[in-house]
Amino acid sequence: MRKIPLLDKKLAGKVYYIDAGHGGPDPGANAKLNGHRMCEDEYAYDISLRVARNLVEHGAIVYMVTRDINDGIRDEQLLKCDSDELSYEGEAIPINQKQRLNQRCNSVNRLYLKHKKQGVKSQRQIIIHVDSRNKKMQTDVFFYYKTGVKEGKTLAQSMQSTLEKKYKEAQPGRGYDGEVSSRDLYQLRFSKPLTVYVEIGNIRNSFDQQRFMYENNRQALANWLYEGFIK
Repeated sequence: MRKIPLLDKKLAGKVYYIDAGHGGPDPGANAKLNGHRMCEDEYAYDISLRVARNLVEHGAIVYMVTRDINDGIRDEQLLKCDSDELSYEGEAIPINQKQRLNQRCNSVNRLYLKHKKQGVKSQRQIIIHVDSRNKKMQTDVFFYYKTGVKEGKTLAQSMQSTLEKKYKEAQPGRGYDGEVSSRDLYQLRFSKPLTVYVEIGNIRNSFDQQRFMYENNRQALANWLYEGFIK
């Protein structure tokens, strides 16, 4: 495993949970490109690792909620689909959706309570997914928070406004339509840390695919998510 250099300690004492959607027996959303199968979990995992690296570089304690010991950060455009991801504890990921989500919440909540007893005051979670819609539907990055949680809304808005600002700088005139809204999703309801759920694009749309297919774009997206996530 490659050691991540410590650039500074500005995030020391803070705990972050990074959950790449799906994994194991469930690849999530799928699409075909030039005969190659694109799997949601592979792209979500790669971007999640990049966000985690950014956090660790600044002294944070970071947990990857799912792990793939064979796949680190990759540069390829078309990431190979596999099913060997495991839970944080090294257990198999259930095929049943409720069991899978419950496994993740339990892992995160146990760690949350441990760190809370240690006096940690700042704990956050980001859940990263790739959406699947009609292939003609182009989408921007969307952010969801737990209904009724003001801090969650504020954090999601921080991340959305960061991406809007970055797109204005990187692609003037492009516009940005990513939205923030509350949703009654299982992990938002039952995770104890402050949590933001992110959809990074439509895996079936050729324009959106460029956002997560190209290594430079994945890194830029991870950098922007990180910047908004720590505010």
